[in-house]
Amino acid sequence: MESIVFIVVVIFLLLVILNSIRIVQEYDRAVIFRLGRAIGVKGPGLIILWPIIDSMAKVSLRINTLEVQPQDVITKDNITIKINAVVYFKVVNALNAVVQIKNYAYAVEQLAQTTLRSVCGQAELDKLLSEREKVNSEIQEILDKHTDAWGVKVTLVELKQIDLPQDMQRAMARQAEAERDRRAKIINADGEYQAAEKLNEAARIISQNPIALQLRYLQTLNEISSTNNTTTILPIPLDILREIGKSIAQKEQA
Repeated sequence: MESIVFIVVVIFLLLVILNSIRIVQEYDRAVIFRLGRAIGVKGPGLIILWPIIDSMAKVSLRINTLEVQPQDVITKDNITIKINAVVYFKVVNALNAVVQIKNYAYAVEQLAQTTLRSVCGQAELDKLLSEREKVNSEIQEILDKHTDAWGVKVTLVELKQIDLPQDMQRAMARQAEAERDRRAKIINADGEYQAAEKLNEAARIISQNPIALQLRYLQTLNEISSTNNTTTILPIPLDILREIGKSIAQKEQA
């Protein structure tokens, strides 16, 4: 009889010990409650809980990825857009994440939605499209400030997609096309100006040395004759043209 009682006691103790043993992973932490009071955080590794009087809540310390659903936002310049974002956060204080708030992940999601609408509603569309890094930093700073008391750290916020109305997309396309046309006209005009400067310089150099004009004339004839065409060329010496011009000028003066 005594042996049976002894065996029952041993089995009971083994069951109690096995039920008291918990294994906490490297990326988790265990918040221990004793008779309903939080007494600390344990882990990772092997921990032992007192039966009945102790309980624990596991909290993951890994980075969580939260995709904020598309939000309807009216920008500062009264343009309606849809915008969504991605928020990366992690728990840095497991005790506060369990004690201070009921569901920190849900709370971060709701706070991210309201903050996204608030920040984007105070900015103009051009700022949202061209200064995304600045908007991301502003949203992250606001979220991190509010979640610090929960033991949660917001590590990164990224605006994922901005959906514009069709009318606005067409207007921006026309604006971009007009900008490209303006640049093309400016480049063309600048090229004409540079070409005029070079021609002016070439004319000044040729005027100082008439032989250069004669050589240019012969080079032009060579280029024309090298191609397969039916053009008939009658070269006239420049001296003859020059004498004719002088005689015409003298007659006009007489």
